[in-house]
Formats: sequence, C-alpha cells, structure tokens
Amino acid sequence: MRFNNFRTIRLRICVFALFAAPTGIHAQNAIELMDGDRWIEPAFEEVYRVGVQYGDSWEMFGSVVRVAFDEQGSLYVFDRGSREDLRVLIFDHSGTFLREFGSAGRGPGEFRFPTAYAVMRDGTTIVGDVGSQGYQVFDESGDYVRTVRWAGTTTASGASSPSGFAFWMAIEPDPRGGAVYTTESGGMAVSLDEPTVPDSFRAIMRHRLHGAAVEADTVVRAWHHSPGEWGGFEFPGDPPATGGADPRTTALRSALGALTRPPIFAPKLLKGLLPDGSIVYSDSSAYALKVVAPDGGRLVRIITRSLEPEPVTPRIQEEYRRLESRRGVSTQMRLVARAAGSPAPTGSEGLAIPVPEATFYSEIPVIQRLATTWEGRIWVMRQGDELLGDGPIDVVTSDGVYVGTYRAPATKMPDAFGPGGLVAFVELDEFDVASVVVRRLPTGVR
Repeated sequence: MRFNNFRTIRLRICVFALFAAPTGIHAQNAIELMDGDRWIEPAFEEVYRVGVQYGDSWEMFGSVVRVAFDEQGSLYVFDRGSREDLRVLIFDHSGTFLREFGSAGRGPGEFRFPTAYAVMRDGTTIVGDVGSQGYQVFDESGDYVRTVRWAGTTTASGASSPSGFAFWMAIEPDPRGGAVYTTESGGMAVSLDEPTVPDSFRAIMRHRLHGAAVEADTVVRAWHHSPGEWGGFEFPGDPPATGGADPRTTALRSALGALTRPPIFAPKLLKGLLPDGSIVYSDSSAYALKVVAPDGGRLVRIITRSLEPEPVTPRIQEEYRRLESRRGVSTQMRLVARAAGSPAPTGSEGLAIPVPEATFYSEIPVIQRLATTWEGRIWVMRQGDELLGDGPIDVVTSDGVYVGTYRAPATKMPDAFGPGGLVAFVELDEFDVASVVVRRLPTGVR
C-alpha cells in the first residue's frame, strides 16, 4: 500500500475547523512536517535480556501482558499465568532479579481478574482488578498499600461507572504521579444495572487515586466516528420464561443489547503522556497529532503530515476476511459474567454470543500506534505495506520537529520506554516462550 504525498481536502477542513473552534489555538501552532521520509537506522545498544524456556521460576514467563520502567531504570514485567493469576517481577538497571509480588486470591493485594497495569516513576505499581472493583496500589517494594475503588466514579457521559461487570481499557500513568489515564469510547462498558449506549464523543479520562474512590475527570473529548452505526450483539435463542431466570442474567441480556462492535479500520483513539503532563492524541484517519496542555487544558498544537489514508475497497475487505480466517479469529465471543464476590449468574457461564457481522470504515487510518518517551519524543507508527503489518515509525518532538523515520520492519514499536533512552521489547521464540529485551536508544532519537 502506498500513500500519496499531498495534503487532502479533508485534512484541510479538519485543520480549519480546529482554528475556527474556541480552543485558543493559533495558526503558528499548526505544524506540518516535511514531505518524504528521512531514514534513520535502529542502532540500539542491547543492555540485557530476561526470560528463558528452562530455569528458575523468576526466569520463566507465562504471558507477558505489560512491561514498564521506573525512574531508577528498573524493569517491571507483568506476567499472567491465567485469567486470575498475576505476578509482577522486578529487575534492576543491569537485569539482576530483585523481587516479585502478586498472586491470585481474595485477600488484600491478591488478584481475581487483573486487566490494567501501570508503574509510576517512583516505583508505585497500579493494577486494575475487576474482581476487586478497583485499582490495587503497591509501593516501590511491592507491598500492598490500598485499593482505590471504582464504585461511585463517573463516566464521560455523566453516568455512574459500571458495577459488577465491566470491560476496562488499558491505563497509562501520569508522569507527575497520583493518577492514571484511560480512554472511554462509549458502549464499551456493560452495566448489570442498565444498558449503555455509545457516546457522541470519545473521552480521555484521568483517574485520580488520592482517596478511597477513584475521582474521574474527562480531560479530552475526542472525535467519534458515527457510533450509532455500529453493529450490535444478540443473545442466541429465546429469553427464559418470566420468573425462571436469574435477575442478573436478565440484566446482562439487556445490557448486551447495547454492546456494539466498531467498524473494521475505524480510527482508534490513541494517546500518550508527555513529561509535564501534556497529552498528545490522534483520533482520526488523517496524520494529525493534537497536543493538549496538562490536565485537559487548551489545544496548544497540531502536528500534521501530508499522507493520504488508503480507501477501503472490496478487495481490501476480502483480504481482511481471509487474513482473519487464517488467524483463526472466532465468530463467537464466549462470555463469563461474574459479579464481584458472587457466583456467575445462572445461564451465563461459558455462554457463546455470535459476534456481529463486520462492517468496514471507509479508509485505513495513517496512524496505527502512538507512544511517548520519558524525554518527550513522540513515536508514530504508520500503516504498513501489508494490510495488518507494522509500518514505518516516525520520531517527532512535541514541539513539532521531525527527527526521522525507522523503516519497516527494521524495528517494531517498543513495548515500554524508560529513563536514559531505555526501551523494552517483548519477544516470542519459535516455541512461543516470552523474553524481554532491554535496549538503549542513541542520544539523537531519545
């Protein structure tokens, strides 16, 4: 797939709308990067690697779901053995094993359904645990401190946060500490009390962790791609007779009627946090990076490149279906709904729900992934030549200075960035044994 190097009319309209909106952004703060790519080589120095097929327990990983660094350069490996089992392994700046913590259970500091993971710069570890209905907080030594409950928080649309059952998005730590950030797309959380519906916007949420319950703020209202046209889920078979169903199963059926599936290739809401707390995000199919002041302040900058999204043709749709079939993607979602501290509702354990037939967005977004470094650089992975493959990676400063581009597949996007140019990559060998490789970036691209 190739992109034409000229600015599209749609992008011009998008940028004009930003100038016209009451955001306080001025024309001089709209920066268009150079046409063409200036290639840079991934001359990354390997520092160490951890994870082996046979060895001590701390050397053998099950499924690495997240890696992160603290300000000392220590590496945190979040390793899941099952849905409920999670351990956090910590290695120092040279790869020496320091300690581990975490296990399945119902006591303080134990996990029942961990889904979100983050490490603050001071080494505070945050684990979002559905079974605990909150964020579990651990200090730099791995000792359990407290749980900050989700109950009583407010979503972007103003509704009470889901109770009992929820899909929780990935979290990213505030570089200044005290909060984590997540995204909310609308219709992605299922409540057992009342059904949810897609919002007219997508939100970047800040979850403050100072009190006993999460304090949630909407810091960015991002563009949404026609959520009302998404496909819906349906329960197979007839609903149970009145009086013969568990009330929570009935509520679950109602809630799932509002759960939706976005179109294939629809633009994702991608975000990164800069060292001062500023937010950079992408919410459309154009190459447009929007930089927002700390704590959801004004839009201060938009960084663009004149790269054209690829139209989604019938040939691309057919190729996508063929690739999904080859990957063994199921046409059913197997749902297990369990309220915190209670058994699964009758009839829901292992329930198979047909996934709605795929619909397709009109074009493939230029930006596929986005990440930020500790020094404030922005890494932007673009759509590649292969339909579901990785593409080139641009390195840009938050001020809109173009550093260069890594060819695909010379390097993939790092799974974590750390201080002093440290990066971590999760790799699988031919036996699907996971290891983590820590490298150091050259000074010029940090």
